[in-house]
Amino acid sequence: MSAITKRKAVSSLVPDAKKTRPLTSFFSATPTASKSTSSVSANRSTTPSTLTAVSQQHSSSVTKPTNFDKDKWVASLTPEQKTLLQLEINTLHPSWLAALSSELTKPYFLSLKRFLVAEDAANQKVLPPARDVYAWSRLTPLDSVKVVILGQDPYHNFNQAHGLAFSVLAPTPPPPSLRNIFKCLALEYPDFKPPTENRGDLTKWAERGVMLLNTCLTVRAHSANSHAGKGWEQFTEKVIAIVAEKCKNGVVFLAWGSPAAKRVERIDRKVHCVLKSVHPSPLSASRGFFECQHFTKTNAWLSERYGKDEIIDWSL
Repeated sequence: MSAITKRKAVSSLVPDAKKTRPLTSFFSATPTASKSTSSVSANRSTTPSTLTAVSQQHSSSVTKPTNFDKDKWVASLTPEQKTLLQLEINTLHPSWLAALSSELTKPYFLSLKRFLVAEDAANQKVLPPARDVYAWSRLTPLDSVKVVILGQDPYHNFNQAHGLAFSVLAPTPPPPSLRNIFKCLALEYPDFKPPTENRGDLTKWAERGVMLLNTCLTVRAHSANSHAGKGWEQFTEKVIAIVAEKCKNGVVFLAWGSPAAKRVERIDRKVHCVLKSVHPSPLSASRGFFECQHFTKTNAWLSERYGKDEIIDWSL
């Protein structure tokens, strides 16, 4: 498989998969850099012959936030807001903090952060570790987004969730949905090989412009959907809206399953490519996911819109 052309490095974090942090770190977490860190709106569905791709930034197609002064914004916060928003101040990528700063001070989001304080006070373990809640923003800055893959709830067992939808850190083996994603990729690209040693870390995709965004960004350990309805859904809807608005030349949205499909209903198909399919979970994948060809259709659209050097290398 061909090597990926080097691109500007994105600051990223890989947590210790054996540890979780107390929720108090939601207010003081400071990232520490590591060494690594169906309906189709596309105009054509011809597929590239190999996985080879050059993943260059296409920042010229992104409307950049203007005149955002982080220090001035932080100084404008009330003492409570500064306390509640320390995680966002410290760990959101600057491009996303600039785009989301007004959202962070809305009553619903501050209420969400107070809920997380209450979880901590009740000694609830919250996943992913605080430093990884916004890993998707650091690995895929706003001006590098080419593809958005929408997930749902973070994995709720230890040593799984690390801030990227569908992804798990080693040594956790790929969960069933991710195994089906790999199976679909192998059907579309015969030279695709799943990660060695039974791993399921999708960090490389995120670094190449594939934003892996969950509907909710936190969950109580061993309790699926326990943080649903607390405000994350509204926040991540805003994230999607920002991509749709700021990436003015278009990106690809991959919506798997009914909940994800609803989240892309308002996306402008004249600008963006929206691909829908059933969810890759074992309960539904056999009803069309393996035949969706979303990975090759994504690259066909990116190649047509931006040129062949902008397609995604799906190798891991």
